[in-house]
Amino acid sequence: MNALNVDNLTKYYGDLLAVDHISFKVRQGEFFGLLGPNGAGKTTTIRMLTGLLKPTSGTARVMGIDVVKNPVDVKAQIGVISETANPYLEMSAWDNLMFAGSMHDMPKDEREEQAENLLKLLGIYDRRNEKVGNFSKGLRKRVTIAMALIHDPPLLFLDEPTAGLDVQSARMIREFLRKLNERGTTIFLTTHYIEEADLLCDRVGIIKSGKLIALDSPENLKAANREEKIVEVSFGKYITGIEKELVKLSAVNRTKKRGDKIQLYTNDPSKVIQEISKFAEGKNLKIVSINTLTPTLEDALVELTGFSSLDMERMEQIGRLRKIKMKGV
Repeated sequence: MNALNVDNLTKYYGDLLAVDHISFKVRQGEFFGLLGPNGAGKTTTIRMLTGLLKPTSGTARVMGIDVVKNPVDVKAQIGVISETANPYLEMSAWDNLMFAGSMHDMPKDEREEQAENLLKLLGIYDRRNEKVGNFSKGLRKRVTIAMALIHDPPLLFLDEPTAGLDVQSARMIREFLRKLNERGTTIFLTTHYIEEADLLCDRVGIIKSGKLIALDSPENLKAANREEKIVEVSFGKYITGIEKELVKLSAVNRTKKRGDKIQLYTNDPSKVIQEISKFAEGKNLKIVSINTLTPTLEDALVELTGFSSLDMERMEQIGRLRKIKMKGV
């Protein structure tokens, strides 16, 4: 049995088609990612799959249970962590978990055992009696994750779980999720951090304008784009606009600046390396390093959607600002 079966799932908001007849399956024990820019339909999809939003048409089954017909039964099978989910700040971490467990009718001793295990795994057991309002954003997110897992659900939904977190907190949460998945929990992740999906996911679906336009493992998605290679070069000094000159080389398709390095996309890396050497000699530039790379998952995403991770992050930030403004109206 699959953890998730989605068949022609569709959602209209008036005349706006937000999710367009998408179909896919998520295997039990799989770490599945859904990628796409803000407004592509990621959050709407999760809201339908978790019973928070009724689809216009189509079906979704969680652990074999119809989400629309039996939403209460579905909630017992899932944990949900949305970008906006927060613990109760005036309560301690421990009391937040006790409250979350009571919502699932868990016996007191079972709640306490599960809470102790989760807080230890997430590294906050020693602060269990502190008010969450005193916690950093990263620690609050850990409490939120523990609350979603208190009833030990077989399927966990995560909507942008590391958005806005510092590097250390994000890394800790990714490592926790990886271990959780290794122990058998199925995880459904939406993120605009493409590297995060590449590191964690067994398979990735890419959604654009409500349509599921690609579905495969990260490596297969990258392989589909491997006719084009990348030559990455750094020079002893940077010349303003140098990438505009490099893109004129005969074997270069396009260029991208990455810190102090420039990436040149090509179908003939050997020729590009020769041309770079001549270019550097003509400009009296020293080549500090030069490497041939294979395309990344981000390159595959750009090829499929036209959006880079930076574009997606900016769009997500704009979307969050709009939500904040709407709340303040």
